[in-house]
Amino acid sequence: MGTRTTMLASAVALAAALAASTALAADIKLPRQLAWTAYGTGSAGYNQSVAIGSALKNKLGVDLRVLPGKNDVSRTEPLRQRKVQFSATGVGASFMAQEGAFEFGKKKWGPQRVRMLMANNGSINLAVAVAGDIGVKEYKDLKGKRVAWVKGAPALNVNTTAYLAFGGLTWDDVEKVEFGGFSASWKGMVNGQVDAAFASTNSGKAYELQASPRGIVWPPLPVSDTAGWDRLKKVAPFFQPNDATVGAGISKDKPSSGGAYPYPILIAYEDQKEDLVYNMTKAMYELFPHYDGKAPGIGGWSLKRQNFKWVVPFHPGAIRYYKEIGVWTGEMQTHNDELLRRQDVLSEAWKVFVPRGESDDRWLDKWGEARRAALIAAGFTPVF
Repeated sequence: MGTRTTMLASAVALAAALAASTALAADIKLPRQLAWTAYGTGSAGYNQSVAIGSALKNKLGVDLRVLPGKNDVSRTEPLRQRKVQFSATGVGASFMAQEGAFEFGKKKWGPQRVRMLMANNGSINLAVAVAGDIGVKEYKDLKGKRVAWVKGAPALNVNTTAYLAFGGLTWDDVEKVEFGGFSASWKGMVNGQVDAAFASTNSGKAYELQASPRGIVWPPLPVSDTAGWDRLKKVAPFFQPNDATVGAGISKDKPSSGGAYPYPILIAYEDQKEDLVYNMTKAMYELFPHYDGKAPGIGGWSLKRQNFKWVVPFHPGAIRYYKEIGVWTGEMQTHNDELLRRQDVLSEAWKVFVPRGESDDRWLDKWGEARRAALIAAGFTPVF
């Protein structure tokens, strides 16, 4: 009787699980196939996207195709061409794309009207790691050392610039070593071609360096160093002090004092269908228990960790979901409206600037001047 009772209980549990899965699938309406872009294979963003894709497949029968991109432009181009619906990206393809800054200030780009669904605000840092065999303990010690510069990746390079600034350094104080992509820069770290490179502390590449003979060091950004933080935030104002407890050589017992901002950030263009964005946002939260813990740092996608007043506006489809569950406030809407107004100012400035026909060699400088003037006139801080 005990065996039969156990078998009956198991059958009932299985039926209940199947019923719950069927109800979930009926409640969330997504196409059978979805596509995202993400950072390169081995990155935290890629690993987390794969884990989320597994939950989508197992619970909803949705196939998520993750396209790795080696830099901000290669991650954004498929999104702009509507070859993918979403991108799990970083600050470069979200905030800097919105701003029309750096690579996105070139003729073929300009300010991009991107929108957030949600972001990973986790227990990781986004920082410049240093090989453990060169004796660097503070960022000022990087003077004269080899530092990675990734072509076509303004976010990585601006962030590295900010960390150098914390140490009172510029690119003139270090040896710049150029790489074609994020993964290549970290392969260069392991192979001894470069001494420092930027990544999330939970990146697969960081763990590879930790396991290599070189080892890994994350120099600290102590909050007490107010002058250092002032220098850093003049370059990258989206950073905030953070104590990471997840990452290569990092744990709850051995936290790392550094800086962070959301990563990955799930974005779409403003014209993406509201229903699709609503259901994607809903799926991310309702499936959270099924992908939480499946990749380092993935817990930062949880609802309780969301920052609804960051620097990129939310998509109406996402806002619809947040209103439905009662977390979207009037203060958040006011903040979002100001971000939309900022995008309007940037778009209008681009429309006025392009017909001027500036030469290629003057384009970025002249656009930078026009962009700055338009934002100041509208009451915004230019940032870059």
